[in-house]
Parts: sequence; C-alpha cells; structure tokens
Amino acid sequence: MARTATMTDTPRPVPPPLAVVSGAARVLAVPGAGAERLGELCDFLRSALPAMQVRIRVGTRRSDEHACGEAVPDEAPFVASVPMGEDRLVTIEAYGARRPPAELRPILETTATLLVTMLPAITQPADADSSVERRLTRLTIDSLPLGLYLIDRDYRIVLWNRKRETGTQGLRREEVLGRTVFEVLSRQEPDALRAEFDHVFVTGEPHESEQLVQAGTEARTYRTSRLPMRLDGSDVSHVITIGEDVTEARAMHQSMYQTEKLAAVGQLAAGVMHEINNPLATIGACVTAISSRLGGSAEPVVREYLDIIESEVGRCTNIVDGLLDFSRAGRAGGSFVNCDLNVLLDRTLYLLKHHQRFRRLDVERALQDDLPAVKGNTERLIQAIMAILLNAADATNGTGRVIVRTRVEGLFVVAELTDDGPGIPADVVPKIFEPFYTTKGPSRGTGLGLAISYGIVADHQGKLDVRSEPGCGTTFRIAIPIAREPGT
Repeated sequence: MARTATMTDTPRPVPPPLAVVSGAARVLAVPGAGAERLGELCDFLRSALPAMQVRIRVGTRRSDEHACGEAVPDEAPFVASVPMGEDRLVTIEAYGARRPPAELRPILETTATLLVTMLPAITQPADADSSVERRLTRLTIDSLPLGLYLIDRDYRIVLWNRKRETGTQGLRREEVLGRTVFEVLSRQEPDALRAEFDHVFVTGEPHESEQLVQAGTEARTYRTSRLPMRLDGSDVSHVITIGEDVTEARAMHQSMYQTEKLAAVGQLAAGVMHEINNPLATIGACVTAISSRLGGSAEPVVREYLDIIESEVGRCTNIVDGLLDFSRAGRAGGSFVNCDLNVLLDRTLYLLKHHQRFRRLDVERALQDDLPAVKGNTERLIQAIMAILLNAADATNGTGRVIVRTRVEGLFVVAELTDDGPGIPADVVPKIFEPFYTTKGPSRGTGLGLAISYGIVADHQGKLDVRSEPGCGTTFRIAIPIAREPGT
C-alpha cells in the first residue's frame, strides 16, 4: 500500500504554490481507491518539488492508516499537519529541503488541507457530487497567503481571492468579478498590462516581474507571476496572476549579498596590504632622508614637492590601514565579553568630545536603563560606533544635532544614531556600505568607515541598517543579540 518517493534531482526554484496545489487537486479528483490516490499524490509532489523527499501520512493521531513515501531518519523534515475530524490527522513531510520555509509552507499546508477535504470523496463512487471539489477549490484559493486572480480571453476577471481583497487597492470580489482587469487595476499602465497577459496567452509561457509600490511612507516590493491555464485542449483559456510581497526576502538577499561582497573584498585587501605598505614605508623614509640632507638649502619648489610626496604617502598609509581594519572586520577575532551597549556609547562619545569634527555638535542621549548585556569585542564595537558618529558630524558640518537612543527589541539590544543633516538620496542609500564609496572629497575620507562598521556588526551576528529621507536627517540602527546565559 505504501510507495517510496526519493529524489536526487539538482535543486531548481520551487514553483508557484497555486500551480502545485492545482496539480494536486487534479490528481485527487481522479476516481480510485484512497491508498492509490495517496501514492499518486506523493509521486506528483516528488516531480513538482525536485531534490526533496516527500512522505504523506493519513491516520489517527496515534498510528498511520496509510503512509506513502520513505522518510529519511537522519534529517529533520519540514512538516505540515492538518486535523481531519476529532482524532485523525493528515501530515505531509518534506526532507532534504534546502528551501526557505516561506516557499514550502503555502504549498504543503494548502495541499494537506486539500487532502483533508477530498479524502472522503476519493473513497466514494466516481460519480460523487463534484460540489465538494468546487467548494474545496474555492476554500483552498482563499486560504493562500498570496494575492490571486484569474482572467479569461476577454481580460475579464472570473476569480478574485480573499488576499486580493485586503491588498493595496482593497477591492471586494463582488466589485470586480465580470469587469475587465484594466478597469479594476487602473493604477497600472494598460498597454504594459495587456502586453504581459498577451505574452502568456500567445506563448503559453509564464511571465514574472517585480515592482516597487509606495504604501504610505513605506516602499514595498511585489513579485507578480502570470501563469497559463488550459481548460480544454492546448490553447490557453485563462491567465492566473499571483502577487506576493517579497520586501523582507529582498532585504535579506541584499544583506547576504552585501556581507559576501565585503568578505571577498576583505580577503583581497588582506592579500595585498603588506605588499603596499613596504614600498610606502620606503618612499616615506627616502623623503625624510632627502629633506634632512637638503636642510634649509632646498629651493621652495623642491620643498613643496617633498611636502606633497610626504602628504600623499601619509594618505596612502591611511587607506592601507583602513584596508587592514576592513579585512579584519569580517572575521571573528579578539576577545568577546559581556558588555553594556550604553557604556560603549558613553565611552565613544567621551573619546570624540575633543575631536575637531565633533566639538560644536549637540549630542542628546536617550539611553534605556538596565540594558541586558551583549557579547562583543568592545574595541571593535567602539570603532563601528565612532565611524557612524563621525559620519553624522560630517553630514551636519559639525554644527548639527545627534540623538543617541538605546532600547531592547525582542532578542536584540538596539542603538539608534540619528542626525539632523540633509539626509541621503534614495539612489545613494544602497551604496553607502560599499567599500570605497564616499560622497566626501578626497581629503575627507576613504569610503571605508561604514563598510568596516557593517563588517564589525555582522561579525557580532548583528544587523546594521540605515533609514534616511532627503531633508529629514538620517538614522543608523545597530542591533546586537542579547548575550545568552550559560546553558541556554
């Protein structure tokens, strides 16, 4: 009665949830014994979710009546369980899935719900009333955590799920069914929208795009997938559109990309910095020797040239020293101890008190009392905080105001450093943590300070991000995990 479902295919992207769930519904809709349908559903999931092993269990909460697929005992599965009645349970387990839970959850949970609803029907005669299937399909589509609608060949909306009702336009299905998609989605360019639908109707191939949507003061990124649907024959009769908010996923991807890029540049810097330092030291020594030998007899132009060489050697040395710091920032090292972020901020502000760029800056403290400790390298954290504060001093030309705040957010201690400078343009914000990127003049910085700070915070398993709006100042947010007690 049981089947084995093993998979060793090369991983490829998980298909849209609706495509998998619709395929599962078609498998279960074919007449046949319950155990046979379970086996075929397991085979279908094996092909739809490559590079994974799938197991389906249907039975009581204490023992299985049917089990399809072979589990891998050494791996922890991603599990979706749905109750069926008072004492029965439908469970789908996916093994070997190196996929984010957010990709698998809507597929497995909705398929399990589908199975719960259809299992009684697939054990009944083939001519059983199809109203159960229709009701199930509607409930399944409405339970998806994705916005979904369906249009026909005349571009009229024939399906509009609950998630779409709570979307950015918030239109109820009664308001949109039967109307053309161009009337309903009036904010979108009709010609571009028609071209996307026509591409799917004509080619039978899916179309995917992403767009940035301004939701109040916050920008959200949405991925839109348009999928062909064929009711009869081979012609595409409808197009399914699925909308998904991928803002958090994009932010996580960008953070991972930034960390990997910093690590790569750090490795490169570590390999060349000593090779550069040696000739710089030689040039500096030669300039000193020439100046000493010439003494006061040097012509003014010669003295000017020597001063320029000495100044530029010093600037190159500062850049190499910055590269040294940068190459260390991405590697765990030094002593990590429990420390108080409030104390580190106070120490940093004390060190900067007499700094030329900081003397006329108005600093306001709003530090939460009794902060839990964080585990970190105190000197490296002070270095990261100092770079951000000096950046704030530059942004305000040393005459503005900086607010330093701390608080607890979940499992993190957070420090926010806010200046009232001119802010950062939106097109510049994604670049500010890149090494060597700077909007200052050549004599004001190397473009490594924020990149080093980013690496130091990442080295502490923390997060460094920025919020800024032109004309409204800038806030850098440092989040460091709370230190765990021994045994926790």
